[in-house]
Amino acid sequence: MNLHEQLGISLRAVDKEIENMVKFDKDVPRSSELARSILELIRSGGKRVRPLMVIAGSRFGPSPDERKTWRLAAAAEFIHAASLIHDDIIDDSPVRRGDTAMHIKLGISRAIHVGNYMSARVIELISAYSAERDRYAYDLSSLVTTQLCLGEYQQLSHLFDYDVTIEQYLEKSKNKTAQLMAACLRIGALSAGADEETAGLLYSFGEKLGMSFQIRDDILDFTQSSAKLGKPAGSDLRSGQVTLPVLFALQDEGLAPRIRSIGAHTPAEYTNEVIAAIQSCGALQQTEALSQQYLDEAQQIIDQLSSYPAHRDLQALLNFFGGRDK
Repeated sequence: MNLHEQLGISLRAVDKEIENMVKFDKDVPRSSELARSILELIRSGGKRVRPLMVIAGSRFGPSPDERKTWRLAAAAEFIHAASLIHDDIIDDSPVRRGDTAMHIKLGISRAIHVGNYMSARVIELISAYSAERDRYAYDLSSLVTTQLCLGEYQQLSHLFDYDVTIEQYLEKSKNKTAQLMAACLRIGALSAGADEETAGLLYSFGEKLGMSFQIRDDILDFTQSSAKLGKPAGSDLRSGQVTLPVLFALQDEGLAPRIRSIGAHTPAEYTNEVIAAIQSCGALQQTEALSQQYLDEAQQIIDQLSSYPAHRDLQALLNFFGGRDK
């Protein structure tokens, strides 16, 4: 059963709400390249995890406002989709969800403008219907977008930097991935009138899921086939991203010099050999253990919220994240 089915949420309804952000944008003609590009990106697929988290969070409040919650859910996916455009440009990835990436279709400059527009438009749309008492909505629009940008900058500033610390990696992952997921649960709860303590626990839960999610993604880059990834295994290392498996592998005194010798122009054959060594040195098991630690901590938060019937939705989210391909 898919995540949205476990949560009892119509994915079709979620997609319709997201598309309405484009269709009813009075400043962008529906026939324009901008509107078409955004709709193509939205329709390209995705599990809609972030909007589902907003809706799940709203179930912890006593007075859910469905219209407000669903708009916030759509905004969450809009922010995420905009970040994917920038991700693909930064990672020089030609494919997104099995289709040609936007910057390949439109060119880098145009794609950047589409991503920038989406990020800015969310802030404007949320501010248009958020009352002064709904200041939490800005956590999703402006603050989280800022953290996403900061995370991307942190990643760029440490390309081929083998002296980056595990703490710096975790901070980057929190900014780039975990905080948006955490904010989705929190604002969903607050939009339904939940108290700050409950919203705070949901934020912590989402942050732990997000950290586990990012760490698992870094593992998949070393473990899944090129056909399934849509790019060669170890592409993060090839592009200079020093992820957690690499940081653990750098603790191997025999392997560390070989990893440190990889740069932007290292021959693929040599990099392949180092990737194979990383796969067999125990670093992936250490990485998996940390990912599981975050999931275990998330489970403890579910236990704290067991008096809410909606704690079952958190369990579904945890099972979804914990059951990803390893």
